[in-house]
Amino acid sequence: MENKTMIIGWIGLGNMGIPMASNLLAAGYDVRVWNRTPGKAAQLVALGAKETATLSELVAQSDVLFTMVSDDEAVKAIYTGSDGLLSLPVQGKLAVDMSTISPDTSRFLAEQTKQAGLCFLDAPVSGSVGPAKEGKLVIMVGGERADYEIAKPMLDKLGKAAFYLGPNGAGTSAKLAINLLLGITVQGVSETLLFARSLGIGTEQMLDIISESAVGTPLVRGKAASILADDYPAAFALKHMAKDLRLAHEAGVSTPLAESVNATYRHALESGLGELDLMAILRHLGGK
Repeated sequence: MENKTMIIGWIGLGNMGIPMASNLLAAGYDVRVWNRTPGKAAQLVALGAKETATLSELVAQSDVLFTMVSDDEAVKAIYTGSDGLLSLPVQGKLAVDMSTISPDTSRFLAEQTKQAGLCFLDAPVSGSVGPAKEGKLVIMVGGERADYEIAKPMLDKLGKAAFYLGPNGAGTSAKLAINLLLGITVQGVSETLLFARSLGIGTEQMLDIISESAVGTPLVRGKAASILADDYPAAFALKHMAKDLRLAHEAGVSTPLAESVNATYRHALESGLGELDLMAILRHLGGK
């Protein structure tokens, strides 16, 4: 049952955090925000959010705490740092971490939060900035089912589907799996376009063929304009894809395609394409 009297505290105001928190505000929730880097909350404050000066204030005012940051180190700093969440009175509250991190880190945080009396869900998302703005993310959740049921009305404002998958670490495990497929798909599309080009088939023609075929996907259609312009503003930065594939490798995947995409994205990152969209893997493979 939806309970909009619960106050939400949101930590992490990057490209994904801002539209996600905006959707909770639009749904009528009371949202408090705090960010490690000051000055990022103005857009949300204009929409009705209340900015707190400190993390301590945010925790004191909130019932549910959402975290959405870039990587394992950032998440650990927020939760277990010397002035992090677990240094504060968090007993009886619920934390929902929507970052993409390793399953081991999620399980570690679950154990640390349990000792502090803080309930914890790992709930990473599939989807980039566009789906975040539209509230059409796919959310994968690990933790106690009772905590999932409390969070689900809020998650339903952020995504088109929120799957409960089992204990802590299950959400982040599923996220690494779906992002493995994303990395393979983008590399596969890139190799197809380059092969077609070498045989004299234009990129626009080939994109049309792919889109009308059984392997056409919203991903390909959504990236078509960027591919044709050879311009890759980051909806999902290549550096994050490279990080996720590294985490999948560390979690044990060693299949042929997984090994290939892990190496490809790592090399693209090393060549300086990390700040571009992951579709810039086409530029990397094309030798530009």
